[in-house]
Amino acid sequence: MKHTKNKGCGIAASLYKPLTDGETKKIADEAFRILEKSGMLVYSGAALSAFKEAGAQVDEAECLVKLPRSLVEDAIYSNPSSITLYSRSGEYDALLEKNRVHFGTGGTAIYVLDQDTGERRPSTLKDVILCARFTEALENIHVFTINVFPNEIDNKDHIDVNRFFHSLNNTTKHVMGGLYSLGGCRRVVEMSELIAGGAEALREKPFVSFITLIISPFKIDGQYGDMTCFLAEKALPVVVPTEPVCGTTSPVTLAGNVLTHVAETLGGIALVQCVKKGAPGICGSVGSITNLRTMDHVGGAIERAMINAAVAQVTQYFNLPLYSTGGTTDAKVVGTQSAYESAMSGLLVSMSGANYIHDIAGLMESDLTVSYNKLVVDNEILGMCRRVLRGIEVTDDTLAADLIIEKGPGQNFMESEHTIKYMRDEFFEPGIANREKGKAGYLGGDALHKAREFAQNLIRGKAEPLLAPEVRRRVLESFPEIRL
Repeated sequence: MKHTKNKGCGIAASLYKPLTDGETKKIADEAFRILEKSGMLVYSGAALSAFKEAGAQVDEAECLVKLPRSLVEDAIYSNPSSITLYSRSGEYDALLEKNRVHFGTGGTAIYVLDQDTGERRPSTLKDVILCARFTEALENIHVFTINVFPNEIDNKDHIDVNRFFHSLNNTTKHVMGGLYSLGGCRRVVEMSELIAGGAEALREKPFVSFITLIISPFKIDGQYGDMTCFLAEKALPVVVPTEPVCGTTSPVTLAGNVLTHVAETLGGIALVQCVKKGAPGICGSVGSITNLRTMDHVGGAIERAMINAAVAQVTQYFNLPLYSTGGTTDAKVVGTQSAYESAMSGLLVSMSGANYIHDIAGLMESDLTVSYNKLVVDNEILGMCRRVLRGIEVTDDTLAADLIIEKGPGQNFMESEHTIKYMRDEFFEPGIANREKGKAGYLGGDALHKAREFAQNLIRGKAEPLLAPEVRRRVLESFPEIRL
């Protein structure tokens, strides 16, 4: 692709703030009050013990935990305000702090739009591999959050290690993923430590991170609670996301949904810090609205972007890193609806300064389906988003007032050194958009045609394993459940 390279730390930007400062503080205060007065249901023995030892009010018979404001505030203070999701190459490290913005895949879709037939089919391990390869090739996607489920693997304890191995073997960018069992989680950590050269090396530069879950409204189940405790003890980056949906698992109002988000994910951060002070916990916001006529989750709603932007404001108030959501669509095909829903949502959440926006590339049908063509289209949208975040640089040189005076009325700037100096970096250069005029433009094909062509070439191309041969051999010997 022809875009300007966007390696390294994300762009800092807070251009869209749906909340006032007073509203942000009110949401924060009410979140503390909810956790203290109402609390959370916790069905993990490890989590209950951690909360109890830290001074929470625990009713073990009812599995109810109430968190004093002071405990949650201490957790916010001890949780790192800056967390780096390392790439193995060092070229795409994602620094999650303040209002720095990075983009990634996500969703754990169970279907893929077949590249040859255009029909929806169940996703497989091969799709995990291909999605990792697409992430490696598309420069505006900074992190690979494993975005498809290998439906052919029946053993739940084998799913995680297969997904992570094939991801790491096909991209050098940071790999993040959800988990399906505590046993699988342990195996992935063991494998990652082997690849890193030891547990300490992995902790120092974690090239993997993990997603658990707070189940709305206000529940930590046994499996996710146990995994959160295990990962916190290992001091590896763990996202504690929440997905309240307006009108079903949260109040119908956007403000009520934002408050639910904030309180629930703070409960997750509190758990991480109760297990191990200083462990890298990451807040998470994934929620959306409900179609109250059909009771379906709505992925492409503009309100979803507004909710996630508001949560970003509150987590910035707490100085906590955030895993957010944007760029999603309810469309079933790559076309008009998918374009405007993904672009509007992706841009709004980007402009909020949310640190890591997942689901922002390749997803269709309310996160159920991945499209390879859409991964390429979304990469272009993300390049445009990044140009917006860069803003307009105003200096004496960029204003060029002296040059304007020197040229005088009626002159052009095409041959000036100033134009040559800035022409390559000042504008976003698209990779698939057709900007040709006249006959050449009509013969050049549209953006979707070019995206499909790029995707086909990548799928048909030969890919070399990205893990070193000796490391790959040791991993395959140690983890016989990995399928090739």
